[in-house]
Amino acid sequence: MKVLVADKFPPEGLDQLRAAGCTVHADASLADDSLQAALAEHQPGVLVVRSTKVRPEHLDAAPSLSLIVRAGAGVNTIDVAGASQRGIFVANCPGKNSIAVAELAFAHILSLDRRVVDGAVELREGQWNKKEFQQARGIFGQRLGLLGLGQIALEMIPRARAFGLEVAAWSRSLTPERAEELEIECADSPVELARRSDILSIHVALNDDTTGLVGEEVLAALPDGAMVINTSRGPVVDTAALEQAVKERGLRAGLDVFENEPSGGTGELDPGIFALPGVQGSHHIGASTTQAQLAVAAEAVRVISTFLEQGTVPNCVNLAQRTEATHLLVVRHHDRVGVLANVLQALRQAGINVQEMENILFAGGGAASARIQLAKEPSEELVRSLEDSSDDVLGVSVTAL
Repeated sequence: MKVLVADKFPPEGLDQLRAAGCTVHADASLADDSLQAALAEHQPGVLVVRSTKVRPEHLDAAPSLSLIVRAGAGVNTIDVAGASQRGIFVANCPGKNSIAVAELAFAHILSLDRRVVDGAVELREGQWNKKEFQQARGIFGQRLGLLGLGQIALEMIPRARAFGLEVAAWSRSLTPERAEELEIECADSPVELARRSDILSIHVALNDDTTGLVGEEVLAALPDGAMVINTSRGPVVDTAALEQAVKERGLRAGLDVFENEPSGGTGELDPGIFALPGVQGSHHIGASTTQAQLAVAAEAVRVISTFLEQGTVPNCVNLAQRTEATHLLVVRHHDRVGVLANVLQALRQAGINVQEMENILFAGGGAASARIQLAKEPSEELVRSLEDSSDDVLGVSVTAL
């Protein structure tokens, strides 16, 4: 299997892919047109990316492509819908960089409180201004609000306790019982969470529901001078509303991600919100620790190896949760060539589409059971014809789903 790695990837991971029998081409500089050209040239079966965007033209360039692995958690940089239309699996590596992102979130919290960035800049410029920087509020006893409660947010909780922070959270899946188990408070809504928070740390995935989630209403509910920490995705925060809150109410912000983030590794940037006092940024590096990257690489290798060896895709994000299947057809049969081909041909002639199917062998290999999910009910006549079609068919049953 040819694997194209179009992003930074640890050498250890590349070696593991080669050891698994893959032919690997790795080029961390690939993006946009150069990625399209590389896909067209190499025709890989697997594409591995981190922050590199995968668009429809990239999918069209490589008809050979059967799997895209995001070496990270989110898949918003990949045209998942387009991949699904082309029958391409998309998988991610969730939870492997959670500690690294939580560490960066706390780096922003502590740095904002102590104004570490501002002070370091002045020292670098040869200025000594101890009076300006010797006052800080301190974070002990303050209230940390976690917007979203995935793996990264869960890593925030023990670190918050170590700093003496009170913790509350909001998530669509969070129940009072789960909050009690985690020993945190449960907020009813993002706005209610903001009311309870001196520090709002954002940990939601980017989708239609979360785009602009932290907007005027949520920001207005925060107390004056509160911190907003975003290590999730830039469009979750309404930048214009945050700028206004920073200017008018002294909100402070630590942003590892932001709207209109440059796609390349280097380049010019309009500082925008980062030019405001009380705002500091980092370069979308939440997952960029050696520990995290090795863990993510190992998971990416596991996904690819499992796909090669078993045909299944761990962590696949674009499989249908529900199909149009209405009935389950079970065919017990001798494990011989052509038996299932005849069954599928009969279904085709009857105009019945197969939604999902699996064939399981019994111990000894003499017989098997095929479970076939159908888009409509087969007629009694069709079932009888399948039963009588061959001595290799041992039994046929139909169950409504």
